[in-house]
Amino acid sequence: MGEKKRAKNMALSVVFSIISILWLFPIALVVINSFKKKAYISRKPFAIPTDKMFVGLDNYINGIKKTGFVEAFGWTLLITVGSVAAIILCTSMCAWYISRVKNAVTTTIYYLCLFSMIVPFQMVMFPLSKIADMLKLNTPWGLIVVYLGFGAGLAVFMFTGFVKSIPLEIEEAAMIDGCTPIQTFFNVVLPIMKPTCVTVAILQAMWIWNDYLLPYLILDLKRFKTISIAVQYLKGGYGSVDMGAMMGVLVLAIIPIIVFYLVCQKYIIEGVVAGAVKG
Repeated sequence: MGEKKRAKNMALSVVFSIISILWLFPIALVVINSFKKKAYISRKPFAIPTDKMFVGLDNYINGIKKTGFVEAFGWTLLITVGSVAAIILCTSMCAWYISRVKNAVTTTIYYLCLFSMIVPFQMVMFPLSKIADMLKLNTPWGLIVVYLGFGAGLAVFMFTGFVKSIPLEIEEAAMIDGCTPIQTFFNVVLPIMKPTCVTVAILQAMWIWNDYLLPYLILDLKRFKTISIAVQYLKGGYGSVDMGAMMGVLVLAIIPIIVFYLVCQKYIIEGVVAGAVKG
């Protein structure tokens, strides 16, 4: 029995190792090609850079200059941080209210949030762009409001499930001690929801940071560009693309979100463990 279990664990380890390699291979390929001359990226994309191929940091410098990367990075960071903060704050309060106040209105709000998760974006993208122009939402601040609307469904669903596992006695004790509902939420409920907050933050940040379509539809591109949009400016006439600069910019765009995930992943594990204990 022990040998069968060891064989099974070994087989699973091999399978998961192969899957991990397949997931990491495209990222490794982008990093490797970011240090090659443009001609060799197309001719020998899988080759390790030799002295003949190696260009140092030239691709990164060219990419930063051609795309206005620093400015695009700033707008992307502002939109991502602002949107994630707005989503966590608003949807956590909404989920707490839905879970604690049982009536037809809160039930309707909950099901509307669930419904928003299954509506295809293609159905609303053209009306959305028109309405955004009418309401002057074609700025990073307006885009944060749009992301709040699109990200609310999943976030409310996740927060509602977690709030239901929080004992009501904790909140009643806070009320007896003189806390108002707002104080109870921020001083008692929100700290308990920290693992779910981090999980929602990671999911939303990865989506918003890498998103191309919403910024392209909403933003005034003459004034504001995110990284995903700025990368497209490396395309030249007749379909030509500066692949070296593009690879360098892609690496720079990937690094922040990977670092964010690595820093926060331990909180996801804590959230899973906490949920298992509560369950």
